[in-house]
Amino acid sequence: MPHIIEITDFEEPQLDIYARLTENQLLNCRDGGGGIFIAESPRVIARALDAGCVPISFLAEKKHVEGQAGELIARCGEIPVYTAEFQVLTRLTGFQLTRGMLCAMYRPPLPSVREVCAHAKRVAVLEEVENPTNVGVIFRSAAALNMDAVLLTPGCSNPLYRRAIRVSMGTVFQVPWTFLGGGEPEEEAWPKQGIRLLRELGFRTAAMALSQDALKMDDPRLKEEKRLAVVLGTEGDGLAPQTVAACDYVVRIPMAHGVDSLNVAAASAVAFWEITKGIAEM
Repeated sequence: MPHIIEITDFEEPQLDIYARLTENQLLNCRDGGGGIFIAESPRVIARALDAGCVPISFLAEKKHVEGQAGELIARCGEIPVYTAEFQVLTRLTGFQLTRGMLCAMYRPPLPSVREVCAHAKRVAVLEEVENPTNVGVIFRSAAALNMDAVLLTPGCSNPLYRRAIRVSMGTVFQVPWTFLGGGEPEEEAWPKQGIRLLRELGFRTAAMALSQDALKMDDPRLKEEKRLAVVLGTEGDGLAPQTVAACDYVVRIPMAHGVDSLNVAAASAVAFWEITKGIAEM
């Protein structure tokens, strides 16, 4: 049976994870060993539970405890369920809860790059994508458009930040992912070590960059690659020159009306659609 606790004291330390800890503090919280994240809305929480994430507690609008949240709460045994009316929760958290509930969960251990890529044919590599909204959108596109995995360089926003999770609609729990580099210094982890490892795993790499000699995204040579990693760069400057130089291909999306480029999240959807077409038959 769940342990229902009506909120009477905003300063209860058990509520810190919802109301007072920053994303970085949650990331570095060692109570669970590898940090904590917050999942928001029933659909996202369900996807996290389906992926095996371990819940700590719920924060739920009172009317939902026996309504749409009831089934999820029932899946989680005797963990605390903190509850109050909508206005109280908005005052506590500083924002309106999406469909009335949050769930604090322990971060699962990250797999290795080899584990994530073991059966993958199409992989996205994100270089220094710092905006959590863009990271979330890229994951949603990766899930919808049949990408097998996402790899992130150390400077990327964490996919388990609350906004990235919410924007992704929980697909961060469905698409395998990990950070490149492990214990390597950041400057060594990518591109040097990362591209070397991808080649060891049988991947060819395609850098998305504005270049006069870049291939178009629909070039048949890309389709013929059995294992392909498409590399997308940061929101402002795009990929670093050393990354572009290290990749096997440079590719671009043809533009019209004098537009030079797309936002990285929009570009990812176009690229994923193009490079996964027909992949099931390979």
